[in-house]
Amino acid sequence: MKIINRFLILLAFGTFATSCDVEEFSDLNGPEVSSLVADLSRGDLQDLIGGVFYSMRVGLGTYYDDVGVIGREYYRFSSSDPRLTADLLGRDNAILDNNTFYITTPWAARYRSVKNINIILEGLNNTTADFSDGELSSTRGFLKTLKAYELLLNLNLTNENGIRLNVEDPANLGAFVSKTEALQGIRSLLEEGAADLAAGGDSFPFSMTAGFQSFNTPSAFLEVNNAISARVAAYQGDYSAVLNFLEDSFLDLNGDLDEGIYYVFSEDQTDIPNPLFFPQNASSAGARIVQPDFIDDAEAGDTRIEEKTSLRDESITFDGLTGNYDFFLYQTRTDAIPIIRNAELVLLYAEANIFAGSDDEAVNALNVIRNSASLDDYSGDTSESDLIDELLMQRRYELYGEGHRWIDARRFGILDELPIDRPGDDVFDQFPIPLTENQ
Repeated sequence: MKIINRFLILLAFGTFATSCDVEEFSDLNGPEVSSLVADLSRGDLQDLIGGVFYSMRVGLGTYYDDVGVIGREYYRFSSSDPRLTADLLGRDNAILDNNTFYITTPWAARYRSVKNINIILEGLNNTTADFSDGELSSTRGFLKTLKAYELLLNLNLTNENGIRLNVEDPANLGAFVSKTEALQGIRSLLEEGAADLAAGGDSFPFSMTAGFQSFNTPSAFLEVNNAISARVAAYQGDYSAVLNFLEDSFLDLNGDLDEGIYYVFSEDQTDIPNPLFFPQNASSAGARIVQPDFIDDAEAGDTRIEEKTSLRDESITFDGLTGNYDFFLYQTRTDAIPIIRNAELVLLYAEANIFAGSDDEAVNALNVIRNSASLDDYSGDTSESDLIDELLMQRRYELYGEGHRWIDARRFGILDELPIDRPGDDVFDQFPIPLTENQ
């Protein structure tokens, strides 16, 4: 894998609420990193964890544009790069290029995080520092959870083309595995992480970013691990497992729907601003424009339209696409982006109960989401097909722009229901493996 090579930078110098300084290492197989792997200190651990928090945010704008544009949630206008409105929308029989930024950038970024995590895990195995067994266990559990999540994001893109799970040795990489094998491998890694977190002490031996502060103890982060596991189990269609994982997660039907963990951003020159923010009424030089059906298909009175979009002063047209609303889910350059939040868990709970035949529980959960958007209780039929339609409707509007719509359409077999915006456009179901992988 040329993406994970001897000279990857451990992305660093991130500015976090913890104000931790992060050292930059120019060669992940060089003497500096070798010394850390040989005997990791407490200070080294904090620096390296900070590097992971940084690298997790690299390439996010491209990832969300990939899934958001193909999923027909919004258009990504860029007068300097028409591939965002040509390739991603399949214009004129276009195919997705395997050597272009829209796959190589997020793919490399996620595996860079995995590489960083593997370095720390190796260092934990060799350290002679005064870490307790509980601290070592909880740190491994935390890192395995993040590693599984990063692998899942790449699998979301390549789908049936699969991913590499085993990348611990850059000189001897594991083979690509199928989607089914990848999901099981990711789930197994999460379960390993859960066991490590459960065996952890009362606290982590490092500080968290602001986006993780609500879950900054091993027992609390175990709830996050179970939440992500519930998402993976839903992708596998294992709904009894979804309910089991949710029971041990931070799911709260009566709680704050925005509770969760988040990527955080700042405008500090050494940090990363929110890559999904554009100001209102931005020009075609750089804008995200709501796909019109999102507005037209909304139920009357749904407050999420006003919360997540902004009516432009004038409509905008670019490359044969026209819209009247800006994508305005993030209203400043420092707004946080959710990794996973309670609203998704409530919807996963509804989904699992639909397939378990527990209609009342499913409707109750759907009503939590509907009522939060100022909509009346669900009054439709309770057949499985009708409840799935309602579920997908609520996932579409509640999780708008958070990276779920394309994946939902794919796993429920409704890609053909996504709008075709121009004659000759197409809806893709996956990205190719990057050319750099020599597949």
